[in-house]
Amino acid sequence: MLFNSAIFLVFALIFFIILYFVHKNGNVKLRWFFLVAASFFFYGWWDWRFLFLIIGSGLIDYFSAHGIARYPGRKKLFLILSILGNIGSLAVFKYSGFIASNIDALTSMIGMDTHMLENVPEFMLILPVGISFYTFQSMSYTIDIYKGKLKPTNSILHFFAYLALFPQLVAGPIVRARDLIPQLTKVRFTTEFERWNGLKLIAIGFFKKVVLADNIAPMVNTAFSNVHQTESTGFWWLVMLGFGFQIYFDFSGYSDIARGLAKWMGLHFRINFNHPYHSASLREFWTRWHISLSTWFRDYVYIPMGGSKKGVFNAYLFMWITMVVSGLWHGASWNFVLWGAIHALFLSVERITKWPILFNKTVVTRIFSIIITNVIVLIAWVFFRADNMDTALYVIDKMFSIAPLGDFEITDTIFLGGYMVVFSVLIELVLKFKSNPLRLLQGKQRRIVEIIYISLLILAAIYFRGEGNEFIYFQF
Repeated sequence: MLFNSAIFLVFALIFFIILYFVHKNGNVKLRWFFLVAASFFFYGWWDWRFLFLIIGSGLIDYFSAHGIARYPGRKKLFLILSILGNIGSLAVFKYSGFIASNIDALTSMIGMDTHMLENVPEFMLILPVGISFYTFQSMSYTIDIYKGKLKPTNSILHFFAYLALFPQLVAGPIVRARDLIPQLTKVRFTTEFERWNGLKLIAIGFFKKVVLADNIAPMVNTAFSNVHQTESTGFWWLVMLGFGFQIYFDFSGYSDIARGLAKWMGLHFRINFNHPYHSASLREFWTRWHISLSTWFRDYVYIPMGGSKKGVFNAYLFMWITMVVSGLWHGASWNFVLWGAIHALFLSVERITKWPILFNKTVVTRIFSIIITNVIVLIAWVFFRADNMDTALYVIDKMFSIAPLGDFEITDTIFLGGYMVVFSVLIELVLKFKSNPLRLLQGKQRRIVEIIYISLLILAAIYFRGEGNEFIYFQF
């Protein structure tokens, strides 16, 4: 069920009407039951059979957590069970085809034909929506209990209300158990302030997705459907700038909608994007982009390996491992691995040369640093977007060739996409160099301006929406 679909609007309307009466009843167990039932219905709308997967993953972690708490002498065994259960389900449903195809490729190099990919069961080649998100969210629960940062909940409904909560279930943000589980322990009505802020987030999220991202998408998709249509350097830089904004508005729009829905439920999700293209270094970029995932890898992969406490060489090694694994998390393809490796490479260069510090002393040099950072990010995005390595290398070659700027036909799709890219750049520039003018207003004046602002966003989402597309991160 897509946020940007009519059926979801019906679902959300019914959900919040019933939730009002559930809250009025005041029974927290009834609230957990309703949240779980509604969230399972939301997830099962795609394919009810995959409900068994999220239920199975959740049960493993629920009982592993109780094993850790009840038998501290064997807590490492229960932690391993939890990790193997989650990583195992990812390996089966997300990486089976990738592993099999690579084995086939390796064996063919030595004259053997294994045909492993042909023998992979069909159901293992269908990627369950949101599996990468809820497995990581479920794992963090048992890991935090293992570390003594959280106590296991005694109610399985309470646990699944956390794990399967529908706003963030299929595309994040990845909510930590220690943040959300305590919020679910009591029933409370939302305040007018929370409902209003929730509406603002939802309106902004829909505008980002259906107006900005979905109007840029056709240009990007057209370009990558036939990369040999032009060798224009300018065209490919425009396309990649477009994809950079497309994926940003697509994913941050989803996160905004999820946060807004959570506020209407009386819950708080942490911010997941903080204007990443304002970053003056890759290190800063990863403190602003998909924050819930980057902090997850920091806390559950990089730091447990040793972080920066085991010497300089190991710090670089652990950072490389973290970024490469992060790339693989995004997709079962060497393109994603290389995307993570490119970020690791330039993060290493930053650490060695310390150039972001040198270029961050004046406004002019910081702007220059922001430009360099975004060029690196755009180059990496090529490998993220391309369907295969040959396509990615072709696009990179054209981006750095001195080719004519005008040897392509400016169709309506390219014109609209280019216009929305320019509009997106202007938005980001305004947000970068201008403070929020609403801060200067108070009381009734501010509310009137906000009503006009939200109304314009909603009208734009209705009348200027692009072609309906799934959210990009549904594929992960």
